[in-house]
Amino acid sequence: MQQYKTKQEQMKFYKSKEWRSLRIEVLKEQNYECQECKQQGLVTLSDPDKHKSLDVDHIFEIATHPELALEPSNLRVLCIPHHNAKHGRYHRKPNKWDADERW
Repeated sequence: MQQYKTKQEQMKFYKSKEWRSLRIEVLKEQNYECQECKQQGLVTLSDPDKHKSLDVDHIFEIATHPELALEPSNLRVLCIPHHNAKHGRYHRKPNKWDADERW
C-alpha cells in the first residue's frame, strides 16, 4: 500500500496521471459544483476568471487513509473557501472594526 506521509509524497500523488484523470471525472460527475455550498442551498460553480475555484477534496485524508486516495466515494468537489475552511487555512484576522455597528 502506497504511503503519503510527507508533503513530497503527497505532491507526487497529486501530479500523477491517475489523480489528474480521476479529478476531472469527479468534477464532471458532481457538475463542477461545490458540494458544501449545494448542501446549504447555494450554487458555487467553477469560475473561468480564476486560476482555480474548485478543488476535489479527500473526505478521509490520504495521509491517514492512503487506501482511499483513488476511491471515488471518498472524493467531493469543494469551492476554495470551503476547502480552506476544512483544513483551517487562511483564516481572516479580526480587525478593530469588526465589533462596530454597521448601517
